[in-house]
Amino acid sequence: MKKTLVLGASLNPGRYSNLAINRLVKHGHPVEAVGLKKGVVAGVTIATEKEHFENIDTVTLYLNPKRQVEYYDYIVSLKPKRVVFNPGTENPEFYEILKKNHIEFEVACTLVLLGTNQY
Repeated sequence: MKKTLVLGASLNPGRYSNLAINRLVKHGHPVEAVGLKKGVVAGVTIATEKEHFENIDTVTLYLNPKRQVEYYDYIVSLKPKRVVFNPGTENPEFYEILKKNHIEFEVACTLVLLGTNQY
């Protein structure tokens, strides 16, 4: 199982980040979450600070490129194996930073990856 950080997590059940947390948990992946509001989704506590989580395999992004800038150093410091850029989060500037730090990335939809057993 791949420990995943959902960045841009939302308490709103209609948001894709919320659906991703639920599906990741359903598929048995350990999940950490950072968002604007504290709360709990599918048993996962959403943090509002850039906490240093250990052993993150995947960071899945639900932040637009402008909002990602403040998280560049944070994400790199977690040393994930990969970053998933969900639809609307594509960011060539960040791709270059990840390449320089030997972190894989893919432009994909976490929900689709889970649904097709490609996560």
